[in-house]
Amino acid sequence: MTETTEAQVVAEVKTPSPTAENATATTETPAAATNGHAEEQPSADQKPSEETNGTADDKAKSEPKEEVPPPKEMRAVVLTGFGGFKNVKILKKPEPAPQTGEVLIRVKACGLNFQDLMVRLGAIDSPPKTPTILGFECAGEIEAVGEEVEGFKVGDRVVALPEFRAWSELVAVPTKYVYHIPEEMTFQDAAAIVMNYLVAYVLIFDLISLREGKSILLHSVGGGVGQAIVQLARTIPNVTIFGVCSKSKHEALAATGLIDHLIDRADYVNEVRKITTEGVDVVMDCLCGEECNRGYGLLKPMGKYILYGSSNVVTGETKSFFSVARSWWQVDKVSPIKLFDENKSLAGFNLRHLLYQQDGSAYVRSTVEKIFGLWKDGKVKPVVDSAWALEDVAEAMQKMHDRKNIGKLVLDPAMEPKPKPATPAKTKSKKQASEDKSSKKDKSSENGDDKKDEEVKSNGEGGDGAATTPEAVNGDSSEKKEESAAATNGDATESEKKESS
Repeated sequence: MTETTEAQVVAEVKTPSPTAENATATTETPAAATNGHAEEQPSADQKPSEETNGTADDKAKSEPKEEVPPPKEMRAVVLTGFGGFKNVKILKKPEPAPQTGEVLIRVKACGLNFQDLMVRLGAIDSPPKTPTILGFECAGEIEAVGEEVEGFKVGDRVVALPEFRAWSELVAVPTKYVYHIPEEMTFQDAAAIVMNYLVAYVLIFDLISLREGKSILLHSVGGGVGQAIVQLARTIPNVTIFGVCSKSKHEALAATGLIDHLIDRADYVNEVRKITTEGVDVVMDCLCGEECNRGYGLLKPMGKYILYGSSNVVTGETKSFFSVARSWWQVDKVSPIKLFDENKSLAGFNLRHLLYQQDGSAYVRSTVEKIFGLWKDGKVKPVVDSAWALEDVAEAMQKMHDRKNIGKLVLDPAMEPKPKPATPAKTKSKKQASEDKSSKKDKSSENGDDKKDEEVKSNGEGGDGAATTPEAVNGDSSEKKEESAAATNGDATESEKKESS
């Protein structure tokens, strides 16, 4: 019975049924193991069913997975920590995507403002957490549109006022901070006009309500906002402008013919008193500190004092708590009763608070449209001091910090950075040179003594000074090597022969 069963099983193995291939393969293994026969390997064209009918899981594992491409990156001006210029760096950041109610802008030009210097120092209220992308002002083209966006489409030329993140190649901005620009306006002009002329317009027409025949005293008349105020004031007849700035800017500003009296900031109070003993109708102060008291003292009855900045806080490359505190200590506390008695007014304007904290976006939009209307009529034209590559932003900041700019400083992401100057070789002082020479002499003398000692050792004690050949010096060691070699080869050495004899 055993042989018959065995023969049947072998027959089954040799002639498997093509329709029951899986069953034959399953029966074959236990039968062969039971009868002690070796399992017959399948032929080349007979493969196990698992290989021919591979499951979906095996196929999924064998198929190569699609590699996820790395996120696209952009260049951005990043503040890594509050302090000096070394904390402002150009870094690669992931490209943003527009969220609901936002548009993605391909940045063509950025505006540099004194507020950016204060952010770098951490000298503003509610400073951002670092690292963060700097910048409040940029212009460019819309590259993508988020959901629920109306009035904007891809390709629109716009200018934007985001709260930070403007100094990058791409920025996503809520539409309430984005404004269409005229077709004829360049991106540099757009980045130079919006924030500066927005501040100037609000001061001149809404807070002061400047009228014909009035006089104004304007600090930092050579800056971007100062130039905007001058141009807007000139749209009103018979307005006298006292411009205060450093003496190095007087010649360039006098050439414009827009400022009646240019005064050095060192002693501007006495200079104004020499021109008019009555004082002025309006004082426009972006400095703060002790200038508040001086400016208030120059006001006529019915005069208005406007504070719209505190640049005196920025005194050095890093934040000084003393300068911040001093700028406030030096300001006299003026009571409403005093204003009532003297017929004077005080006012202030903070665009950042109005736009981002007090929901003034609708008011700002209507003002921007009025400014663009004045630009189209040729009544205002932004003054651009210079354009800079993103990599040169620290140098641009330094120029503004030193109050050397006349007009707006603009950043252009497409500009090539300035070539860095070669580092000059350090020249040694006479004292260092003499010390180096003496040290070289000491080393050479030490090396000479070492060489002499080596020669004495190589010649042996009591040598005649003649050069010794390597063979003579190494003679003993070579003979010993020959003896040891002979011993290893089975030959007796000379010493062994003598002992044996």
